[in-house]
Amino acid sequence: MKCPFCGKEDTRVIDSRPADDGASIRRRRQCDACSKRFTTYEKVETIPLVVIKKDNSREPYDRSKIESGIFRSCHKRHISVEQIKEMTDEIENAIYNLEDKEMQSSVIGEMVMKKLKEVDVLTLLPTASAWNGAGNNQKRSPLRKF
Repeated sequence: MKCPFCGKEDTRVIDSRPADDGASIRRRRQCDACSKRFTTYEKVETIPLVVIKKDNSREPYDRSKIESGIFRSCHKRHISVEQIKEMTDEIENAIYNLEDKEMQSSVIGEMVMKKLKEVDVLTLLPTASAWNGAGNNQKRSPLRKF
């Protein structure tokens, strides 16, 4: 790390701890050349994810849409809120592990349906219907995969 006072590259970390927000690390550094101290913050860089809809429009990824969709599918079944949050976490981890900057909404929909099938097969029916749209002749096709 370059010293902001003298510009030399020789600095060392003398203290490291989580910052107030818990999402970054605060580091106290000291320059070996001028002996001055300064603070740096280290933060995880996240990849902004864009979802490509059926009509090729793009919108930012929104976790709450997955969570509310799963909730709507499970509200008449004996599935706890904790299970819904766990499914959403697993789907979100799978999405970010792909490390794509853009993702088709159909790929996310298939991930959701696969996860719902693992928990309760009957939750697939409203999800598949909503995913394909009411009145669509291909309504049953996603169910054939599962």
